[in-house]
Amino acid sequence: MKVLDKENLLDLVKEGIHLVDFYAQWCGPCKMLMPILESIDKNVDIIKVDVDMFPELASNYGIMSIPTLIYFKDGEVVKKVNGFQDKNSFIKDIEEISK
Repeated sequence: MKVLDKENLLDLVKEGIHLVDFYAQWCGPCKMLMPILESIDKNVDIIKVDVDMFPELASNYGIMSIPTLIYFKDGEVVKKVNGFQDKNSFIKDIEEISK
């Protein structure tokens, strides 16, 4: 799992499948999501973006609530999910996107 430390998101997601987690340190559901994301062992890179540190980036992707998770495939947004999700939902989404 990677944490965005500079605005290089497009470079990070340009090849392969990536799950970008827009979150905040103060967000309860975001904290509950962390162990689930850490347990996913599929072929997907997970990138965390703190919306308080990168508000312009969050705005660019239309983030209105957190957690919001965006799946990228080869640099293109393929799915956007709002709110808490269970592990099976992530695995199902990743499998569908991988096809």
